[in-house]
Amino acid sequence: MCDGDYCPAERSAPRGKSNDYFTAPLGSLSSGHLLFVSGASNVTIHADPSMEDLYRASFEGQVPIVRVKAGTVSIMYTRFPRFGQRDFWLERPAEVALNTSVTWHIEVRGSISRLTADLRELRLGSINLAGGASRIEVRLPRPSGTVSVHILGGASNVTIHRPDGVAARVHAGGGATHLTFDEKHFGVIGGDVNLRGPDYDDAANRYFFEVMGGANNLIIDAR
Repeated sequence: MCDGDYCPAERSAPRGKSNDYFTAPLGSLSSGHLLFVSGASNVTIHADPSMEDLYRASFEGQVPIVRVKAGTVSIMYTRFPRFGQRDFWLERPAEVALNTSVTWHIEVRGSISRLTADLRELRLGSINLAGGASRIEVRLPRPSGTVSVHILGGASNVTIHRPDGVAARVHAGGGATHLTFDEKHFGVIGGDVNLRGPDYDDAANRYFFEVMGGANNLIIDAR
């Protein structure tokens, strides 16, 4: 049964068992939206050129609610606190593979920590992390047009690599400490900071990074 046209994704194993995975057919879609509804932790995202489905997601232990509608893959964790411990949903590893033939928009609503994303073979439309981000490492693909990466709510220990030779601009609001942009390193910055590569204004394909709410130990470089 579907709820508001969101339908449960296809799964490979009975609910509650380890090594569950979810898929959905690609069909005629030209774009996809990967959405973590209530934050996430311990997540790996990568592109899979050999995959015929829209996506494939696997989880260990208890699994989140996964639904798909019109190319939007919605993943929602429910929290089950244990007395005297952190919510154990934070410790559940998740791995998501994305089809490389469509353009993807990746969004997290709520804080995210321990995210590793290798997107170098992906067609990327945007990244939006709303609620804060910590312990993040992302490898970006070559952009088509201006691709935006937004981190709202602050960032800590975040490293983002873009391909060598790709132009970029960085706007960090709310003050920043230990910010590195390519060859430039800043210890403490009060207020907003706007940085751009010398070729950004003339580049047709480029990245715009926006970090609001402050940043600590943020690295954005090319390699």
